[in-house]
Amino acid sequence: MRGWWREIAGLVLPVACGGCGRPRTPLCEDCGRALCARPRRVRPVPEPPGLPVVHAAAPYADAVRAMLLGHKERGVLGLAQPLGVALAGAVRAAAAPSAGSAAGPLLLVPVPSSRRAVRARGHDATRRIALAAAGELRRTGTVARALPVLRQRRAVSDQSRLDARQRLVNMAGALEVAAGAGGVLAEGRAVLVDDLMTTGASLVEAARALPGNVGAAVIAAPPSAFEAAEVAEVAEAIRN
Repeated sequence: MRGWWREIAGLVLPVACGGCGRPRTPLCEDCGRALCARPRRVRPVPEPPGLPVVHAAAPYADAVRAMLLGHKERGVLGLAQPLGVALAGAVRAAAAPSAGSAAGPLLLVPVPSSRRAVRARGHDATRRIALAAAGELRRTGTVARALPVLRQRRAVSDQSRLDARQRLVNMAGALEVAAGAGGVLAEGRAVLVDDLMTTGASLVEAARALPGNVGAAVIAAPPSAFEAAEVAEVAEAIRN
């Protein structure tokens, strides 16, 4: 009986660090620090038209990459909480510029995965971390809720084998807001959330589908997206 419980628990709570594999800890201090680095603005290269301002918690590399893949693809559900904490930090950064101009709670709107992907993985990874992030925001004094109101209105191809332009075409017009959700969205400040931004195509389409101007927050983005944002900031400072 004890062996059975340990085997089942290993599917939910990792017996080793989800980032580096260090034994007897679900997340070591070093990987926790890598995951919850200072949230910063990111820009994919090339940056697609219509992309909202995106903030990411950490570069998609090494331990952070391992944690995201462990949660999404291997179903290590115990990682949802630390991933949600990291996402909450990015949400705070994304919402900060508009904090003085809009009232109401923060509404974390996850970019939806396809039904096929959710069935294959056995869980909705993005929705799970959105719920964890909203809980973390509430715990630290910010009124927030996860609001999964985006739906896929048509099937889309697997994005992993597509380049940046093909991903934009693949996602164009693919999302819509669920019927009756407009009133709820009007009650707060919507922030799009996802686990990872690569080309930005999914966020472009999600922003198009949502009413008004929205920001976006992700757990991770490629290191090049952090570098591109820094270069753009320097160039803007020189112009001004």
